[in-house]
Amino acid sequence: MNFTNYEEMAAMILFGIGFTTLLLDRNMIKKIIGFSMMDSAIYLFLAAKGYITGRKAPIIVNGVQSMEAYINPIPAGLVLTGIVVSVSVSALMLALTVRLYRRYHTLDIDEITALSRKEEM
Repeated sequence: MNFTNYEEMAAMILFGIGFTTLLLDRNMIKKIIGFSMMDSAIYLFLAAKGYITGRKAPIIVNGVQSMEAYINPIPAGLVLTGIVVSVSVSALMLALTVRLYRRYHTLDIDEITALSRKEEM
């Protein structure tokens, strides 16, 4: 068996690990790490799909304007945009986690839920 899509396979495995962590772990920090792993897997997948062996970055050099000489710049743009959004979302999630920890003195989502229900009563 000859596999040639190593990057895509690695991206799927990384996404699966991140998704499992996000779903099954009760610690808020570990959930954020799982979410970041899923983001990284998507960026790896997009970068792997956007690269074509033998082609160059889409910068015209020596007057070569053939589309077959260059890679598609859209996946790279999507990855860069995604990274900016991911950093912002991660910062927001971490800030909210810090606020929750200061209020409830725990990072366990089940304990936070139980404590917040006690406050309502």
